[in-house]
Amino acid sequence: MLGSLAFVLGLIGIPLPVLPTTPFILLAAFCFAKSSPRFHQALLNHQWFGPMIHNWQKNRSIAKPTKQKALLMMSCAFCISIYWAPLLWIKALLLVCFLCLFFWMLRLKET
Repeated sequence: MLGSLAFVLGLIGIPLPVLPTTPFILLAAFCFAKSSPRFHQALLNHQWFGPMIHNWQKNRSIAKPTKQKALLMMSCAFCISIYWAPLLWIKALLLVCFLCLFFWMLRLKET
């Protein structure tokens, strides 16, 4: 169930920059590897997601262009969200979340 939820959130994250696709797809692959070999294999064979999952499972890294796009889209989405947030404490919370995610993704190895 968690793998399915992560996969759906990853799909929603494709057009919405506020949701990162990559971590949700990797989480779905992890969950399916433990629970459903059929779905796990389907993800590994997927045209878009397969190479990313293989790369993560073998090297614990993501491709440099993927990382750059993710950082850019995440930065834009959080800047817009922080700008439009009505209360100062919400802006501060969004900024903290952004910084945590940004530096976590920044430290990931690249291939």
